[in-house]
Amino acid sequence: MTDQNPKSVLQPVDAEARRLAKTLLRKARFAALAVLDPSTGSPSVSRVNVATTMDGRLVFLISSLSPHFASLDADPRASLLVGEPGKGDPLAHPRMTLIGRAGRTPRQDIQESIRRRFLAKHPKSELYVDFADFAFWTLEPERISLNGGFGKAFEMQPGDLLTETDGLADLIAIEAGAVEHMNADHTDAIDNYARATGQRDTGWTLATLDPEGVDLVRGDASARIWFDQPLAAAGDLRPALVKLAKDSAQG
Repeated sequence: MTDQNPKSVLQPVDAEARRLAKTLLRKARFAALAVLDPSTGSPSVSRVNVATTMDGRLVFLISSLSPHFASLDADPRASLLVGEPGKGDPLAHPRMTLIGRAGRTPRQDIQESIRRRFLAKHPKSELYVDFADFAFWTLEPERISLNGGFGKAFEMQPGDLLTETDGLADLIAIEAGAVEHMNADHTDAIDNYARATGQRDTGWTLATLDPEGVDLVRGDASARIWFDQPLAAAGDLRPALVKLAKDSAQG
């Protein structure tokens, strides 16, 4: 007899699941972008470079000459898959699919922040980022599917991925200067941050920061380290970075 009410494989979303989802998002350098071909209605998949806004929205840069640009212009429905496979079975490694609607970033006041954060992860993109045919897009997710490995499936809401930035305009304003200062004067501390995430190499740089932590890059590699507590004000940034340095040096 067939079970009319099969047991759900989905796990309840908890703080650990949200942390994993946000880590996948913040560490992602590229994603698989699925769109609908306007001429056939068939699904089409491409690869795009990605970054995040300070509040955790995924952004990507594409050219109006590309087929997926035309697809999104005709039908904004899209999905993005993030998460890199490691050694062994690729299905044993965490990945996340965001399903929603894509749109070009309209707000001029955030364009410079998006551009800077994107180039911090993709410096070679500076060759073409300002070409007239390129534009930043963001995906507004409606559904999120997180697979943390075998037996770790979650259905999440858009709010599970977002980082609170209300009242933190000052932090957004000082981010560029803080990142520049850290990379110029505190390279040892940044390498210690990376070590605390399990990385062994030196030569890491601080790419971006947000109220919950910092993102590091070294060539094609990326790492994420979290603050003990989210920042409540821009003045909390320096003490949080100092504590990270002390904790990671001891570890």
